[in-house]
Amino acid sequence: MVDYRLREADRWTIDLDHLESQITPRTRAIILISPHNPTGAVAQEDEVTRLAEIAARHRLPILSDEVFSPFLFRQNRLPRPAATNAPLVLTLNGFSKMLALPGMKIGWIALSGEAPLVRKALAALETISDTFLPVNEIAQYSVPALFEGAKNFIPDYQSAIRERARIAFDLLSRSERLSLIPPEGGFYLTVQINDPKADEEEIALDLLRRHSLLLHPGFFYDLEPPHLVLSFVSEPSLLKTAMEKLTSYFK
Repeated sequence: MVDYRLREADRWTIDLDHLESQITPRTRAIILISPHNPTGAVAQEDEVTRLAEIAARHRLPILSDEVFSPFLFRQNRLPRPAATNAPLVLTLNGFSKMLALPGMKIGWIALSGEAPLVRKALAALETISDTFLPVNEIAQYSVPALFEGAKNFIPDYQSAIRERARIAFDLLSRSERLSLIPPEGGFYLTVQINDPKADEEEIALDLLRRHSLLLHPGFFYDLEPPHLVLSFVSEPSLLKTAMEKLTSYFK
């Protein structure tokens, strides 16, 4: 897998020129994760349109991971590659994040684009599913009931996640030792430590040992050091305590 850059100074936007420069004859697909884990960035309409243009020029499919799509903080609609002129888009989603059911291993792939490419991809995916990835029949049987129950659950769930994102950002942004871009969606945010000599791994270990705070060092996600990555999905009281411990640590 070959990486492409995100511009942290510009709300983690995709460096599309760099992305295209990374394409070679061996490239098989372009991956888009939006809302993005771990930065919380949401690819905007112009980014998605230009990404689709690159895919069309190079005749590449787009793998669009949208598992955090119900959780948008600044807009009501997610810009999606499936709505563009990309030749083939495989849109991924599932119940793990959407319904807070990490143990319910049910996901799906929606295919869109040019009909011949869709038919070919569908045949390949059906073979893979039948041969390697059969889905639990009991879990499949529960899908209609889960969707029905989600009608009342999801609005409150979305509101709770939105509020927890606000709490985390408000508390962390008070620290002069940390810099962060407000998350636009998802469950995560990425914090930059304002000390180029800081050892992000040692800091993460120290926070775990001394304060029982579990954060990931940025290199887990191929981020330039020094960064820390955290989730803000904890209960508000626990989240506030954790964020206060974190800002106090950096004083």
